[in-house]
Amino acid sequence: MSSSNRSSSSNPSCSTSHHPPPSLLVFSGGTAFNGVVEELKKLTTRVAHVLPVSDDGGSTAEIVRVLGGPAVGDIRSRCLRLSDQSTSEALAVRTLLGHRLTLDAQEAKSEWYSIVEGEHTLWEGVSKPYRETIRSFLAYFQNQILRRSNVSFCFSNGSIGNFFFAGARIFFDSLEAAIFLFSRVSDIPVESLVLPVISTNDRLTLGCELWDGIIIRGQNQISHPTIGSMKPVDKGISSVPALPSRIKRVFYMSSEGSSLLHEVFPTVNPTVLEQLSSVDCIIYAMGSLFTSICPSLVLLGVGEIISSRACPKVLLLNSTHDRETSGFSASCFVTAITDALNRTYGNLHNCLKLPPSKYINTLLVPKDGQIPVDVENLAAQGIFHVITVDSLQDPKVGIIFDPSSLIQALANLSSGFKNKNVTHT
Repeated sequence: MSSSNRSSSSNPSCSTSHHPPPSLLVFSGGTAFNGVVEELKKLTTRVAHVLPVSDDGGSTAEIVRVLGGPAVGDIRSRCLRLSDQSTSEALAVRTLLGHRLTLDAQEAKSEWYSIVEGEHTLWEGVSKPYRETIRSFLAYFQNQILRRSNVSFCFSNGSIGNFFFAGARIFFDSLEAAIFLFSRVSDIPVESLVLPVISTNDRLTLGCELWDGIIIRGQNQISHPTIGSMKPVDKGISSVPALPSRIKRVFYMSSEGSSLLHEVFPTVNPTVLEQLSSVDCIIYAMGSLFTSICPSLVLLGVGEIISSRACPKVLLLNSTHDRETSGFSASCFVTAITDALNRTYGNLHNCLKLPPSKYINTLLVPKDGQIPVDVENLAAQGIFHVITVDSLQDPKVGIIFDPSSLIQALANLSSGFKNKNVTHT
């Protein structure tokens, strides 16, 4: 293992003072990476956040069940984290769009009506132009629900941001337009892109194939199965039953499908490929490996471009195991990402056979994390750059990367690679 990286008192942006801020592309889900987004802004706002649209749990699941369309929960979550907090109105808008209704279904419905009618205290501090814009799309969402008179919508634990997002997407008939509107309303930096990995107005269903041949349908059922509960999920390994065997691969399937015969092959968002071709650094973030990261990697064209790039390609290793990665070492994470990008177990005509080092050249590891770092196996995979980063003890999830130390490590990687290129030229 190479020398440990320790947090520095200097601002990360100082390490790139002789260069423009680095441009990054981050593959992530809607939760784990959120904790470092604010710190990342100190290094750069030139970040493309690539997120899956196959989540089928909680508030998102209810929207998809009644109104159809792609899941927007992860996208909404990242947009909120990127939103402006510099003024009292910006904070009021962020609080409104980040609000969740109560778990009690009847109370939630009453609170929702109070919000959509403009009477709730959440509107305090939101000026008339913002209020009318946001209310218009919330009202449009409500109208769409009322038009489905044969289906009852449950508002329990509903996300106001998800409702706004869904209303805008249906109104514009465009996921990108909805993201653009949400980005402007919440004042996200213009250089920051929030990209659905698949640009679609259709429902997407994630499936997985286990090594024992079992097929599991739905992201929620793979990662943290629940029985119709609207409560926030706990993805910890102890909170759900173990999988009968390890995951072989994830794939997309038709919304009514239940077997490999129902596999479908959606097209990757072309903007994702454009960004991959030009960014200074590619990051695979910590989070649910098979349901948050791999759904963005298995699409045709992603592996081809990543393998062709000469830039830092960084895996942020999880600190703990979950249901998807029980018993995994660091090299197992690398193998899973490599198999996803190579599409090893998919259509034989679309498979790549590239080594792990084509996709990952650096591993950042949280200090005191529980995932074994098997250096010899990593070296056999062609990965020699392993850096330990300071960590924190989070009361809810345990060990996590210390955000400032993690961003400093990314800043050092980016500036080091640029300086090496300058030297070589």
